[in-house]
Amino acid sequence: MKTTMIRQVLVAGMLLVAAGAANAQRASLEVGKHRIEVEVAADEQTRNFGLMYRKHLSPDQGMLFMYSYSVRICMWMKNTLIPLSVAFLDEEGRILNIEDMTPQSEENHCSVKPARYALEMNQGWFAGHGVKAGDRIEGVKPLSAN
Repeated sequence: MKTTMIRQVLVAGMLLVAAGAANAQRASLEVGKHRIEVEVAADEQTRNFGLMYRKHLSPDQGMLFMYSYSVRICMWMKNTLIPLSVAFLDEEGRILNIEDMTPQSEENHCSVKPARYALEMNQGWFAGHGVKAGDRIEGVKPLSAN
C-alpha cells in the first residue's frame, strides 16, 4: 500500500514537471559568442520547482530564475538530480558569482550581493566556456518577472 502511494506521488510530480516544461516561457540569451536557450522561471511556483526531477539538461540549455527586484538569492538542489552550476546576475545581467551545486543537496549557494537573476546550467558549463564573474549575459533585461 505504501509503495503504491509513493509511486502515485512520483508520477504526479513527473507529470507536473512535464506540464511545466511544456508551458514554460523560453528565451535566448548570449554570453560572448555563446548562445543559451533557457526556460524562464518568473513566478514563485516555477522558481520553487526549478529543474527538480529532471534527468537531463541539453548542453546549451538552462533555466533563468527571475525576480521583480534585486535581493540576495540562495539556491539549493533538493530533488534536483543533475549537477548544476548557478550564475547570479545583477540587474544589467552582469555575473556576480558562479557556484557549483551537488545533486539532491540542501546546501545553500547564495549571491555575493543582491541579484536580480540566477542562471542554472549543467555543472561546468560556465568554466568550460570561459565565462566568469564580471561577464555579462545579454538578453535578460527585456524579460520581466511576476
